[in-house]
Amino acid sequence: MKRAHAQWLMILTATSLLFLIVLLTVTLTGHGKYSSGASDFYYEQRQFTTLDRNFGDTAENNDGDSNRLGLPKLPRFAYLISGSKGDGPQLRRLLQALYHPRNYYLLHLDLEASDAERLELAKFVKSEALIREFRNAMVIGNADLVTAKGPTMIASTLHAIAILLKRAKDWDWFINLSASDYPLMSQDELLHIFSFLPRELNFLEHTSNIGWKENQRARPIIVDPGLYHSKKSGVFWAKERRSMPASFKLFMGSTWVLLTKSFLEFCVLGWDNLPRTLLMYYTNFLSSPEGYFHTLACNHKDYQNTTVNHNLHYIRWDSPPKANPINLTLEHYNDMVQSGAPFAGSFARDDPVLDIIDKELLKRPRGQFTPGGWCLGKLGKDPCLACGNPNAVKPTVVSKMLEKLIVKLLDSENFRPKQCK
Repeated sequence: MKRAHAQWLMILTATSLLFLIVLLTVTLTGHGKYSSGASDFYYEQRQFTTLDRNFGDTAENNDGDSNRLGLPKLPRFAYLISGSKGDGPQLRRLLQALYHPRNYYLLHLDLEASDAERLELAKFVKSEALIREFRNAMVIGNADLVTAKGPTMIASTLHAIAILLKRAKDWDWFINLSASDYPLMSQDELLHIFSFLPRELNFLEHTSNIGWKENQRARPIIVDPGLYHSKKSGVFWAKERRSMPASFKLFMGSTWVLLTKSFLEFCVLGWDNLPRTLLMYYTNFLSSPEGYFHTLACNHKDYQNTTVNHNLHYIRWDSPPKANPINLTLEHYNDMVQSGAPFAGSFARDDPVLDIIDKELLKRPRGQFTPGGWCLGKLGKDPCLACGNPNAVKPTVVSKMLEKLIVKLLDSENFRPKQCK
């Protein structure tokens, strides 16, 4: 028995060290080119250059007051849009729905997708004149293998964050979306409302009252073959179970987050050892994205008071045990709108409700970018073919729903009492 236990300890230690080495490798050397060898689109030739443009929000322009008429400076969002085999069309549609010249967009089709799919997505990004002008979208060529519910999920996210930190210097919040997510409002609405918020707020749904997840997430020990194999397979389970940690407190919540750049710099660069300690712990944790960022923020004094207990998504869960989101349809449309959330998921590919969202909420014709105040074209054509000042946002009544949600989340009954509890 002791021998078997010792063997498992050796396996877990080796797996944890392997995970950390792999993670450090991809975060420190987060660049590469397409394995297909296509010469017309290399990863390292595509760099974010939005910052090279003068959008009127630099110090030389009085922090944008001349263009914003005294309103606060607009933020920038850095998006990670992830998918797998067959998700290329969904990523293209999602990019068009989310696009704004101020933001950054990193698209990732995992290793299960073929090189041809990845190259097709890259060609789409390269072919769009608007994206070519602002050069604020990039496709990850050196794709990651991602195992459902394995630690390779969090490793892939941290890989993307490292790329954004290296290639796109001036952004405020990171947002992760999957191919099955979709926006419920334009980026003008989001940029407008978030311009009034403190830049240190981290939006992540979290709780230390983990309930059934203690036995089904925290205590089981899993090994992710994606750490050492090149083909996707499921995780496998150890017979041993582990006790709850004593040196830090576990928090769990949603995999969808909206996190600050400063917090993510701490996650990747980690000027104390907590980020690495938790990475080692979560190597053998089922569904690590449900807990890594949450536990890290709530166990560090610099970030535990920055959390807002909401993921800014409209989601409907299966019941019981609320382990997987159900696909949203037309019957959920009114509830989605009334929620005030800027994002929703999950959606089946090309579900009719997406067309309703495009028409009623985004005002986006199929195959075009979501129009905003920066679009100067005439009605009847694609208005975004003529691009004006990206600081010219035109929020509509839809932003009032998000404003109402944010005000509720930050009021005295919800904000402090629900932080890291």
